[in-house]
Amino acid sequence: MIVTYLVKKYKASVEQSVSIVNMSRSSWYYKSRLDDSEIVTKLEEMVENYPSRGFENYYHRIRREGIKWAWCRILRVYREMGLVRRTKKRFYLPDAQRKPLQQVERHNETWSMDFMSDALIDGRTFRILNVMDDYNRECLLSQGSISFPAKRVINYLEQLKEEVGLPNYIRTDNGPEFTSNDYKDWCKINNVTPVYAEPGKPTQNGYIERLNRTFREDVLDAFMFTSIHQFNIISEKWQDDYNDYHPHQSLKYKSPREFAARVFNSFNNEKSKSDFSSLKCEKHQYL
Repeated sequence: MIVTYLVKKYKASVEQSVSIVNMSRSSWYYKSRLDDSEIVTKLEEMVENYPSRGFENYYHRIRREGIKWAWCRILRVYREMGLVRRTKKRFYLPDAQRKPLQQVERHNETWSMDFMSDALIDGRTFRILNVMDDYNRECLLSQGSISFPAKRVINYLEQLKEEVGLPNYIRTDNGPEFTSNDYKDWCKINNVTPVYAEPGKPTQNGYIERLNRTFREDVLDAFMFTSIHQFNIISEKWQDDYNDYHPHQSLKYKSPREFAARVFNSFNNEKSKSDFSSLKCEKHQYL
């Protein structure tokens, strides 16, 4: 605060310092009687469970729990705890090069699909296939495997076909798994139109790229994995938490399933769900 700076730096009296900044002495000596211990405890819990998220995400999660603390009060405590994260500088394309993604109006209109990669603690690399519904940003699949040929991709799509049906379009990049004859033949048989992003333009597949970022921060950067089986357990718990509780700004801070619930087949209704927050997302945690 400026008054504190003047008092310490120039050895000025409090009366002189407050007069310089046009502030009353009563305001300087006033001490708030608000007890913010509950907010501190709640924010500490949020940071422990979701260390890569920011203030807005924490605020809307708190509101979803029915707690009516004011935005400005939570923000004040958040800043006092030193939790403010530096905003990443964004790169904006010129208007002539922008190709915004169209917002679809129902489930199974367009899906987005992409691969990610990571490594086990023994050095073996593995790949992750993420599939999402563009309508409500729901993560339909997040599975890891040492290798992911086109036939394995097709097997997972067949599994999703039994659970939630198939979309009219699937948007991907130009990877060999998505340009193979096996994949194209499967799309033709199932009346699915493959849509490919232009090489070097990941923004044309922006929905899945945004999901990938959250997934990397919450899972890949938070844990070290001893096996693919262990990874898939953590990934499945994250997927349930993301779909049920993650507030999306583009969805008016609703979670994917809250924004638009999907009618699942009986197989999916019987699937047991676990709370991802039960896993402590500490950096490089061994389970």
